[in-house]
Amino acid sequence: MWMLLSTLTLADLPAPPEPQEIVVPQSVRSLPGQLDSVPVFNSNSPELVQMEGILLSTFPPMGMADPSAHLDFAFQGRFDIFAHHVYRAVDPEDLTSLYIGIVAYNPGDDDATISILHGASYLSQPDAPFFPLPPLEDNARGDVFAGPGSRVMSDVLRNRRQEERFPAQVTIPPGQYRLLLNEPIPVAELDPPLNGRSTLMRLRSDQPIYLASLAHYADVLVETDADADQMGDPDAEMPRVQEQAPSLEDWVALLETGDLAGGRDRPPTPLGAPGQIIYGRVAGVAQGSQWDAFVSDTPESANLTIPEPGEAVSYGLSTLVAGRLGTGQVQTAPMLVRYPDTAYQAHGNYGIQYNLFMPLHNPSAVAQTVTLSLQTPIKEDVLTQDGLRFFDPLPTQTFFRGTVQVSYVDDDGRPQSRFFHLVQRRGDQSEPLVTLTLPPGDRRSVEVSFLYPPDSTPPQVLTLRTLLAGED
Repeated sequence: MWMLLSTLTLADLPAPPEPQEIVVPQSVRSLPGQLDSVPVFNSNSPELVQMEGILLSTFPPMGMADPSAHLDFAFQGRFDIFAHHVYRAVDPEDLTSLYIGIVAYNPGDDDATISILHGASYLSQPDAPFFPLPPLEDNARGDVFAGPGSRVMSDVLRNRRQEERFPAQVTIPPGQYRLLLNEPIPVAELDPPLNGRSTLMRLRSDQPIYLASLAHYADVLVETDADADQMGDPDAEMPRVQEQAPSLEDWVALLETGDLAGGRDRPPTPLGAPGQIIYGRVAGVAQGSQWDAFVSDTPESANLTIPEPGEAVSYGLSTLVAGRLGTGQVQTAPMLVRYPDTAYQAHGNYGIQYNLFMPLHNPSAVAQTVTLSLQTPIKEDVLTQDGLRFFDPLPTQTFFRGTVQVSYVDDDGRPQSRFFHLVQRRGDQSEPLVTLTLPPGDRRSVEVSFLYPPDSTPPQVLTLRTLLAGED
């Protein structure tokens, strides 16, 4: 038997079954509420950076070498900074790190104080590799993540600030610049030489400021042993190579004299154009950092009546053009300013926090058990079936990786606030986040919060289901 098994190859094994579509009858509703008006500095194009330069600048164009690279937008009050970029070495013989810098400038006559409320920045390697993870895993300590976007969103969801990287405040004198980020994307010891960095910051400024994100290669310093005869001594030390981060002066020079970084992503399809849609990558200022929703029967109601036994209702999450799931609702953040070859809207709402408050009510005369799940149905704009479409078995593509917080009172009357890390594939019905049994007439609230993670593909839904008697 061992000899027979040892000669088998992958070609001899049966192919995995093809994913089959299944339809789950249920209604899909628009999500109440709306995005707030907080501006988001959204630097995600080019996602794969292959040439140093300007990633996103909201500086005025006057006096700049490339005026078209500057969008002339000042930030004051609350704002966010989101940056998500990947670097792959262009020349396998040159593995110099690419640095990502975020520069702030105070154009006014008074000191500008920037408060960094929350913030995190991680590399893919070694900080947050894309390890395989189970579909649902407890993440109470925040040590479960898959990719830098997943880890950053988990930290900021918990209102953390990396103190070693982000000070609580940065003061900028009039007419001066300061660095808010100056971090590498190293590739030297990676095979392939490919790495990425995700960053999210929540900030507040008491004066108008301008911002720019830029890509700049590290300065390479080569040290040699001056006392050794490099030509004649075979035991002489090899030259030592050390990288040095670009200085503030380096960044300002690149800002003033540089062009847009390359290579450029595919241009987006104009909104409303027929045919295949290319959403494009985002580079600009989006409007909206948070979506708060009081999910009830009607805008005037204080309750969300649970479905009848065996039935379910879903609410769209991160719905977008051509992916509204029959709701007619586009939740995507609009762009206040953008480059012409980048996305018209912030498709995916990367880094935006959803806070969904659901005041559940069981009006029936018997106890009812309900489940609440975050799901990834097959994307549709108008539903072609009487419900949502899923796959069984699931395909291989991962469409959602991130942490979700669920707060509720359990069946024993104890307040709970739990964090779960989810990994969902396309067409994934998923496991319930919480299961509750509501006595007759009971009212119980559940709150679901998460930041939409980079490397995910919208849309998703939040589904409330009432189980049949005896159903697990």
